[in-house]
This record gives sequence, C-alpha cells and structure tokens, in this order.
Amino acid sequence: MVQSFLDQTELLRTMDRQMGAAGLVDQMNGHLTAMEDALTFAILPGTRRPIAAALAGASTLAAWQALDAGAVERAWRRYELAKKAAQDAESPLYLAHAMGEQAYVLVDASRPLLAVELIRDAQRTQAERQSPRLRAWLAAAEAELCAAAGPTMEADARAALERAEALLPDDADTRDPDMLSIFLNAGHLTRWRGNVLAKLGDATAMAELYAYLDSADPSFVRATSGLHCDLTQAHLARGELDDARTHLQKARLLANRTGSVRYRRRVELLTGQL
Repeated sequence: MVQSFLDQTELLRTMDRQMGAAGLVDQMNGHLTAMEDALTFAILPGTRRPIAAALAGASTLAAWQALDAGAVERAWRRYELAKKAAQDAESPLYLAHAMGEQAYVLVDASRPLLAVELIRDAQRTQAERQSPRLRAWLAAAEAELCAAAGPTMEADARAALERAEALLPDDADTRDPDMLSIFLNAGHLTRWRGNVLAKLGDATAMAELYAYLDSADPSFVRATSGLHCDLTQAHLARGELDDARTHLQKARLLANRTGSVRYRRRVELLTGQL
C-alpha cells in the first residue's frame, strides 16, 4: 500500500511540473485523504512511520501546488500537515524540507524577514541527521529568501549560496533515495544561483542563467517560466529592454500554459518595469 501511495505521488509530481497544478486539485485532495485515512487506522509504529513519511512527501507537493495557485492559506495548512506527518514518521529530512518550503508562503504573504528566520530554523532541525543534498537545498533556499528580503541581506544571500555549493554532493544524482521531494544537482544549483544573483541585481546572473537554459530538462515546464522571469530581470538590470521583452513573453506563455498564478504575478510585476 505504501509503495502505491509513493507511486501515485510521483505521478502527480511529474504531471505538476509538466502541466501545472490547476487540474490536479481534486486528485491531490483525494490522494491526501486516502493516506490520512490509512494513517488513522494504522496501529503499530512500524506500520505508521512509512505511511506518515509518504504523507509528508505528498503534503509538501500539495502545499507547493496551492502556493503556485495563489491559495496561500491552503498552502500553509498543507505544510502544517506535512510537518505533523514528518514528526509521526520520525523523519528530520521531511520535517526540515516542509519548514523550508513553508518559508516561501511567508514571502508570498509579505513577511520576508520571518521567512528567513524559518528557513534558518529548518537548517537547525536535527542538522546532524540531514542528508548533504537536503542541507544544500536548504542553504540555496536561504540564499533566495535573503535576496527576496532586500539589499540589506545581500551578504547573507551570497554566503548561503557558497554554503550550498560546498554542501552539494559531487555526483550525478539529482535526488536522495530517502528525500524524493527534492530535485537538486549542479545544473539546478546553477539556475538557483542565477535566480538569486538576478534578484540582487548582479550582472553575472546572466551567464549562470543562460548556462542552465542551454541544458535545462524540458520536463520542468513551470520552472522554465521562472527561468525566463529571471532572465527578464537580469536583462532589465543591464538596460537591455528588447531581450527582456523576449524572455518576458516566453515566461508569460509558459505561466499561462501551466496555470501558474504565482508566475503570472511575477510576469505582471516585470511588465510594469518595461
């Protein structure tokens, strides 16, 4: 049963990144309800833990989908469910990851400094039991959240990026077997670094972003919308308006294709700067 839950989550995750979350709400809700019911009637700890771990992974996915759809309160509640499930599973990895992603809800709710505090708390949550890839992901997330908090945290953002690079395992893997919710390799970190540098107005962001664009996984359709938003921002910082408009149009098309409210909002903000 647990493997069936994991397989269903993986299918929903694949559909989400390729087509967006808008058409998956009912499926995701039914999937979570089935796992919550299974956990409710599981008796022995050895039975409850794997179900709870599966629920934690699915709940973070559901929360990220809700955030992408602009449903901030629903996203928050899904992250609370994920954290509770991670505690039931006795999994510091899923707990730290849920806390880290929940920080993005605070950014969307205009509380960036509180978001930075939460992502730092996540990194301190049983840090000795966190995998290197998860620690690298949390450090990169801190860098992005510091950049979003404004120019006063630029040094913190750059320091967190350096930590992420140092922590990322030097291998060809993208995911940890015990942490399937995270996709992170050297290529993904290049895109993330470009995102942070673009937010900081750093001209070197351009090289990082184009390097990733040339080798990007085409299945990450929604994420590519964010990449074009970053390139728009980077070109704007250099006053290259024609290039900025080109990437903004691509970002808009992909955001509309996946139904991403979050990226549509960013596109509109960037449109106002052209």
